[in-house]
Amino acid sequence: MRFSDIQNEFIAHIRQPNRAPCPADVEDRRMAIYRELFFNNINGFVSSAFPVLKTLYNDQQWQQLVREFFSEHDCQSPYFLDIAEEFVTYLATSYVPKDFDPLFMLALAHYEWIELDISVIQADPQQIPLTANKLTQSSIYLSKTARNLSYDYPVQHISETFQPQQPSEEPHYFVVYRDQDDEVQFLTTNAMTALLLSIIDNNAGSTFEYICQQVSEQAPQFSFEQITQGALSTLTAMAERQIIVTKNQD
Repeated sequence: MRFSDIQNEFIAHIRQPNRAPCPADVEDRRMAIYRELFFNNINGFVSSAFPVLKTLYNDQQWQQLVREFFSEHDCQSPYFLDIAEEFVTYLATSYVPKDFDPLFMLALAHYEWIELDISVIQADPQQIPLTANKLTQSSIYLSKTARNLSYDYPVQHISETFQPQQPSEEPHYFVVYRDQDDEVQFLTTNAMTALLLSIIDNNAGSTFEYICQQVSEQAPQFSFEQITQGALSTLTAMAERQIIVTKNQD
């Protein structure tokens, strides 16, 4: 048997011990150590990355959920820090919901993963703060350490004692960003702010005038003057938090 075949047999048993037999030349007592070690590592990372989601399950349900992820999902990254993202990908693409899963499961998981992602992502060294007096003359970018988000559930309030049973009538808008002290912050926004940031995110390096023109096309009920004034006020606040930035041109 080739060494690669031995490896695959070993991995298959670790991931699905009830389906894949224990390798013939390895004592089951020893394999049990590997089974427990591998699963406990994954369980530990998932549990720490999604603390609120975990509280909505009893121990047996949570173990079942993590076990299915461990057994069924082929992770595309070897890094432990990417396990949380892989878990969200699994929930969004392959996981078959159970009766005990909350309806907002994916939204809450994504919201919790974003906090971890923002906390560890490397800042873009070319990005620099954008001062209010240069806002209308600079190229504008959404900071690499910020995310413009919307959810159908009030994910920021979900807990053991508050679990919405249906989507909200209107989306809930947020910006999650890392501040100057490297602390992750959550900012509740609105539809117009989300639109502004979406335009900036999808058109990196845009000018203030271009952004306002794009908003005007999507919100024709407002005059261009109203849009310009509102955008200036909103983006000034975003620049102060370094949610939007410019880039060093050197």
